[in-house]
Parts: sequence; C-alpha cells; structure tokens
Amino acid sequence: MEIIDKNLDGGKAFDWGKTSSDYAKYRDIYPHEFYKKIIDQNLCIKGQNILDLGTGTGVLPRNMYSYGGKWTGTDISENQIEQAKILSEGMDIEYYAYSAENLKFEENSFDVITACQCFWYFDHENIMPKLYNFLKKDGRILVLYMAWLPFEDKIAGESEKIVLRYSPNWSGAGETMHPIHIPECYKEKFELIYHDEYKLNVHFTRESWNGRMKACRGVGASLTPDEVNRWETEHLAMLEKTAPDEFDILHYGAIAELKKK
Repeated sequence: MEIIDKNLDGGKAFDWGKTSSDYAKYRDIYPHEFYKKIIDQNLCIKGQNILDLGTGTGVLPRNMYSYGGKWTGTDISENQIEQAKILSEGMDIEYYAYSAENLKFEENSFDVITACQCFWYFDHENIMPKLYNFLKKDGRILVLYMAWLPFEDKIAGESEKIVLRYSPNWSGAGETMHPIHIPECYKEKFELIYHDEYKLNVHFTRESWNGRMKACRGVGASLTPDEVNRWETEHLAMLEKTAPDEFDILHYGAIAELKKK
C-alpha cells in the first residue's frame, strides 16, 4: 500500500510492499542487547498478550517468541504480512494486514503494545484512545528504535550520501542519538516511566549491509526498479572500495515505556 506523508521525505510516496522480500532477508538485524532491554523491563514475556504495531515481517514477535509471550502482529502492508507468516511458520503468532488506525480489538485485550521502527507513521490523535482501550489495567506501550549513526560511522555515512543522490528529500538521513519523541496527546492517558538511549554495534557483510540499505524507505520502498538497480550498482562499488568483507556499523538504540494511567 502506497503511503504519502507530508512530514516524511518531502511527501514522496513509499510502499513497504515493494521491498518486502529484501526486508524479510536483510532487516532482521537487532542484536541480543536490543531485546535484552525489553526483557529487563519484564515486558513481552510469558503470561503477557502483546500487540505489535507495524510488525513488518514479524521481526519482533519472531525473535521474542521464545520468551513465552502471546503475540499478535499487524501491518498496513499485505506483502509484509505474507512474509511474516512464512517466516513465522510453526509459531503461534497471529498476523493481520490492517493499519494501526483501523484496528479493532476487544477492550482489555493486551498487556503490552509494541511499536518498533514505526511509531512516527501513525495518526496519534486517532490511535491513542484505541491503544488505551486495547490495554489492560497498568498496560504498557513500548516504543523501540534503532538507527545507524552516519556522522560517527564512515561506511554508514558514505551509504547515506548515495541514497541522497537518488532520494534527496529522504528524511531518514542524518540521524543522531536522541530520545524517542512521544506526542503530547499521550500525556492525557499515559505516563512515561522509562526511557534509555545507548550505542551498539551491528555486524554486517557487504551483501547484508547493501541489502539493509536497499530495504530502507529511501531506496527499495520508494524508487523505481531502474533507480534501485542503478543505486545498487553504485552502492556495491562503494562498499568494494571502502569496506572489508565483514564489519560493524555503529548504531544507537532507543526505548520508551509508557504506562496506562
């Protein structure tokens, strides 16, 4: 499904469904430390029902499935949900191709609602009351994010320069370490009880880093097939010149935990 948001990429349309195969193969990259931050908050564990918004290919439910929580994943893209179901074969995870704004669940259905890499896409004035109702007493919203640091990591910085030549208005560029922004409307019904920002290294090969970049909004989700091919040729040539066969990319992780009042 094509999405146009005037606050993202200068209003350029993007569709995660266009890059679902690369997303499934190359964006399951969160290291153990990322998941440990969640478990250390006693969230997404056995005895809890969890709703994962913007689940994509089900990265969060699949990787946290062994901790015993009961997961439901939703995403606006049918292609993403199809990939999530394939990758979750044998796991008791429910998936639905619905936007966050159109979700319909019973009140008091979930202990935790997660949003990983997707929180800024939502119409918060619309969904905040729904999330409040979906949650049980003392329920939590957990917002998660991870991004490379282009001004501190040479390879990431060079990769961004190539993306920007093809998508000059891509607003995913230039990340710096900062807390997750929580819209004002949440203060009415939720309390921010925890947040953390931390640096971490993520390991890649040339192939997997190229795939990770290709599966970003500024490339695979928005460019034409010809543009993607030209971008990839240029990007791989840069990696051949600049990067060893395997390397770490410096990222930062961020977590924010909201408690239902």
